[in-house]
Amino acid sequence: MKKVLGLTNMLSHFLQQKDQNILEAVSLIKSTKEKFQDLRESGWEELLEDVSKFCVKNKIDILNMEDTTHCSRRVRHPVTNYHHFQADIFYQVIDQVNLEMENRFSESNTDLLACLACLDPKDKFSNFCESKLLSLAELYSSDFSAVEQMELKEQLQVWIYEMRENEAFSTLQSIGEVSKKMVELTIHKSFHLVYRLIELALVLPVATATVERAFSAMNIIKTDLRNKMGDDYLTDCLVCYIERDIFQAIDNEAIMQHFQNMKTRRIDLPRLQK
Repeated sequence: MKKVLGLTNMLSHFLQQKDQNILEAVSLIKSTKEKFQDLRESGWEELLEDVSKFCVKNKIDILNMEDTTHCSRRVRHPVTNYHHFQADIFYQVIDQVNLEMENRFSESNTDLLACLACLDPKDKFSNFCESKLLSLAELYSSDFSAVEQMELKEQLQVWIYEMRENEAFSTLQSIGEVSKKMVELTIHKSFHLVYRLIELALVLPVATATVERAFSAMNIIKTDLRNKMGDDYLTDCLVCYIERDIFQAIDNEAIMQHFQNMKTRRIDLPRLQK
């Protein structure tokens, strides 16, 4: 489990970040999937050797892997310990994780991320692909009408030429920086459809990560003891927990004074002693 969770740990933390690099996300998802496949094909012998060394070091009896065992009543014929631990446990765990990875990062989801990565400004927009960006606009037809999709194609052709020729965009490293620079130079008004596409690329991963963090935090905050709390109180607790890095930077005295000044109270709250 240490190996399995270790492989997914980096991807898990990366996808929960608010400022995600789409291109890096696509690459990290692909690398994690390939690493799991490699672990399944060639990681068993290394794991078995590590476990044997651990047992020897800690004076733990090692099973004879050639001995037979009845691991299930449904299996009539006995199997060796080697087969049981490799096929019934090692392969099963990795296959289950692979299945969950495929469900979470299906081909359609990774294709969507690949479309967003086409707006990455590195190396003079080397990943730019007009057809993928038009496909992204088709997926969000509520944001781009049929007429706007036709106009978007023309805007993209002029926009990418402007981006590659304008020195102001040559050193940018993220899609967020592109949007800021476009607003700074008022180019976003001329390429309003492209800018809308960029806004979509910025909002989509952040919204997804925020929703996942919120549901994860809800399991921690709304325990059995707090199951009857109201929606407003639950929302306040979730905000404080999810954005705890921000709240830790706020002085408690400022919070107390703000609460004190909300309305006239019978007594004044005492100042905190530092």
